[in-house]
Amino acid sequence: MRKFFGYILSPFVIIAFFLVLLIFQPIQWICYKFFGYAAHKRSVDILNLFLLRTVYLAGNQVVFTNKQNLPIGRPIIFLANHQSLFDIPPLIYYLRKYHAKFISKIELTKGIPSISYNLKYGGGANIDRNDSRQSITEIVKLANRMKENKWSAVIFPEGTRSKDGQVKTFQVGGIATILKKCPEALLVPIAINNTWQITQYGYYPLNTLVRMTWEVLEPMEPNGRPAEELVKEAEDSIRKALGQAP
Repeated sequence: MRKFFGYILSPFVIIAFFLVLLIFQPIQWICYKFFGYAAHKRSVDILNLFLLRTVYLAGNQVVFTNKQNLPIGRPIIFLANHQSLFDIPPLIYYLRKYHAKFISKIELTKGIPSISYNLKYGGGANIDRNDSRQSITEIVKLANRMKENKWSAVIFPEGTRSKDGQVKTFQVGGIATILKKCPEALLVPIAINNTWQITQYGYYPLNTLVRMTWEVLEPMEPNGRPAEELVKEAEDSIRKALGQAP
């Protein structure tokens, strides 16, 4: 039945999603060119508020919970499991005061209204997965910006999306690189649940009546501990929050 409603409601979600992207493309350009970083970031925050609301048109819910007293003005590495492209707008919007930047595939910097522009000029890292030297250089640049500006980063350590919600083994590489340059960064796991269900039939039809949740978990002080140990602890914390055995 939910799939049946998906055939009816998906066009509304898809049209609304792309209309938002098209509308905010010139808004971002104006903000960045004439008013600088702060105005551009504000436009991106509002863009992602509208994007996350589009899923409501199919009866879906977005529930973001952050009961942690996270510091402002300190770099943070947010580590999240990854289930869907719909993971991202709530992370950008609800973590906006932490200036959270993403590590993205360089291919995404071209051809996508609003998203490509933000990836180019928003301060994240755009990596070429076929060029390890370029990838490391980009991540080091991001780490330096985090240190200088007290920004944060969102990383999906699984490396790819989980199509069934089961957490994959976390990879250490990018996180270790950031910690070398920005050792004072706080590590904060985020457990994402049920976003995979929206696209379990693909992007048409989108699923309906899905309650998606994002939960910010207890932060972890690095204290000079090995990156492998920290990442494994974050992975276990997320698995536990999702009811999956470590």
